[in-house]
Amino acid sequence: MRQTHENPTSKKRGKTQTMNEQTAGKKRRIKRKLGEEKPTIRIGKGGASQDLLNEIEKQLDKEETVKVKMLKSALAKNEAKQIASKVAEQTAATLVEVRGHTFILYKHRKK
Repeated sequence: MRQTHENPTSKKRGKTQTMNEQTAGKKRRIKRKLGEEKPTIRIGKGGASQDLLNEIEKQLDKEETVKVKMLKSALAKNEAKQIASKVAEQTAATLVEVRGHTFILYKHRKK
C-alpha cells in the first residue's frame, strides 16, 4: 500500500492576495505607468525621516503609487534595496521595483 504525503506548499492558493504579494501583471502595469514619470519624493542625507514617511503615505493614499529617488548621500551606509524595503515596510506598501537609486511603491487605496 502506497502512502501519499501532502506538501503544504503545494496547495493551490486562493485568489486573495496578501498586502505584499502582487501578480506579475499588476507589477508590470505599475512599472509601465510610472516608467516615464519623474520621482515625486526624494530621500536625501537625512534618510527616511518620519515626515518623509508621512508624505509617502499621504501620496500613496491619494495615488496608490509613488516613485521615490534616493540621492547618493542617502546611500552612505545602506544599499538602495535595503532602504526601499525598509520604507515599504514602514508605510505598509508593496515594493514593486528597485532600479538604481529609484524605487516604486504601491498600496491599494481604500475607496
